[in-house]
Amino acid sequence: DRYDVQARGVVLAVSQGMAGSQAGEVASALVVETLRRVLVDSAPETEEGKTAITHIIEDAVTKANEEVFEAAKDPGKRGMGATLTAVFVNGPNAYIAEIGDSRAYLLRGRRMRQMTKDQSFVQLLLDSGAITEEEAEHYPHKNIILQAIGQQKNLSIAVGKLGLRRGDRLLLCSDGLSNKVTPEEMREIVCEAKSIDEACTKLIETANDRGGDDNSTVVLAEASGDDLVVYRDEETVTQTFEVVKAGPNTDIKSDRPPPPASDDAPTEAKSAEAVDAAEREPAEDADMKSRPLQLAVAVVMMAVMAGVVYWLAH
Repeated sequence: DRYDVQARGVVLAVSQGMAGSQAGEVASALVVETLRRVLVDSAPETEEGKTAITHIIEDAVTKANEEVFEAAKDPGKRGMGATLTAVFVNGPNAYIAEIGDSRAYLLRGRRMRQMTKDQSFVQLLLDSGAITEEEAEHYPHKNIILQAIGQQKNLSIAVGKLGLRRGDRLLLCSDGLSNKVTPEEMREIVCEAKSIDEACTKLIETANDRGGDDNSTVVLAEASGDDLVVYRDEETVTQTFEVVKAGPNTDIKSDRPPPPASDDAPTEAKSAEAVDAAEREPAEDADMKSRPLQLAVAVVMMAVMAGVVYWLAH
């Protein structure tokens, strides 16, 4: 289907429910409906700057959290919650909001970039340097997230602003897809598909063929129109993206050397070739002397998260 963004914009969203299939479905449905209602009612007729729109998005997510939190007081829905990745397209910009570990990717030209950052225990350990990218892929506690809609009264909502380019494709998905299909595979599937519907079907089929042990939800949209700036190959995604509001603070210290710079974080302008080369370069191994500290950090954080999980369950 084709939608005219017009002045009020378009909302794209993926929300994955938690706490059982029935309660989870209720939570995710509440999230999406509340988000749609608040954004449609509050969106300005013309873009009023990133600050005003960011406040509107935060208000919409906050109201969704309140509704799920109240609904979860029902004995049959106790503990229910949901993740949320939402994109509000307003004029030539896309505002990306994140709670939990669903994801938003940008396919620009032939380059795929993850635009959200998982709010998860594994991501916390990865950011600290306690584990490597390779270890994160098979970490046993990948399903533990730091926050979810309906699980707590106050949320730390991450919001980013992306300047769209003609032909940009935005892919939103639950972890049922991202845990089974790599970004490179997603890129190939989307680029080779003859239509958006075909791409979505192929993505879900691929995840299911590899086990499909979790629900896979995919939203794929392409930005078009004469008003959008034409994409230039030498322009990096970083040059068109800014973090308006960071998510939960997950900083813990580690002795592991920092990873090489990539296009997913603000850096000095680099050519596309330099960005791709940096992303392919493997991170250095940590010094053996630092490993005991990293493992200690991991054990401490696991204990903390176990306490949080126990508190939420009771």
